[in-house]
Amino acid sequence: MTGLDWPGLLRAGLCTLRLPPATFWALTPAELHVMLGAQAGPAPMTRAGLDALAQAFPDKAKETPDVRS
Repeated sequence: MTGLDWPGLLRAGLCTLRLPPATFWALTPAELHVMLGAQAGPAPMTRAGLDALAQAFPDKAKETPDVRS
């Protein structure tokens, strides 16, 4: 695990966001992350994306055994 970039985080919180020190230190890492403009993650897949994926990787039909009595 790598250490946190405290000088960078302090600069971002106190200078860029202009937070008072007490507010900066009261934040959770997740809150600071959001305040700095981090995205929650990639957008969900659209129907068009799913269709393209299904076309690129089609399901193969399963062979059914012949079960005649």
